Amino acid sequence: MRMEIKVVPNAGINEVSEKDGVLTVRVKAPAKENRANIAVLKLLRKHFGKDVRIVSGLTGKRKIVEVSE
Repeated sequence: MRMEIKVVPNAGINEVSEKDGVLTVRVKAPAKENRANIAVLKLLRKHFGKDVRIVSGLTGKRKIVEVSE
């Protein structure tokens, strides 16, 4: 299953929330040296309990991720 997410790096908390059908992922990690992407993947894996990968948007705040079935 693929979905679009919005990432907020340098947030005060690590959390996943939904608003208007879009998942917002807030992570404490900065958007440097791929740290935010790694934190996003860890948080989404914990949230869904499944493997997750970033399909597109590696360098942007809007990403498309794929959650394994």
